[in-house]
Amino acid sequence: MNKKTALVIVDMLYDFAHPDGKVFYPQNQEILPRIRDVIDHCREKNILIIFVQHYHRKYLFDKELGSGRRINCLEGSGGEEIMPELGYDERTDYIVKKRRYNAFCGTDLDLILREHDIRNLLICGTKTNCCIRATVEGAYHLDYNPIVIKECVATNDEVVNNVHLTDIKKYLGSVITMNELYENLDGGEFND
Repeated sequence: MNKKTALVIVDMLYDFAHPDGKVFYPQNQEILPRIRDVIDHCREKNILIIFVQHYHRKYLFDKELGSGRRINCLEGSGGEEIMPELGYDERTDYIVKKRRYNAFCGTDLDLILREHDIRNLLICGTKTNCCIRATVEGAYHLDYNPIVIKECVATNDEVVNNVHLTDIKKYLGSVITMNELYENLDGGEFND
């Protein structure tokens, strides 16, 4: 399985996951240690790890910055930095910078995955109703097998979180627990 599977960590960045971040949600602090545990398990199985980083250029035009939402993840602000608790390793892990919710939109994520012959995408991070869902939809439309790890995604409303997980499971991919993930990792493949 490890030759066909990648772990994609979406937007676990200072502005979203640190109490001093521009758009912090406490739920993101709660999932940090769980995501680190998943990362450690995936490293043991030699699974490709990709960090997705929401990122806006400091001086150049970006339509999203004019949307009325609070400006976040601005280049050089520190808000775009990956949370250090997650243990990013520049020798083995990829960083994909994105400017839209969907991690495939205008990035080289698809190319990285194809270069590594990846089919299964284990997906975790924030926000379930925005960047997680958009990335799952992007993966689905490109014929990947998106697999969301239930305890490792969050948004600022539990009802909204559950509604989107239900939709993802029904229409777009799989939603599994950490225990199911570990059983599959130890067994060598995912069950259909």
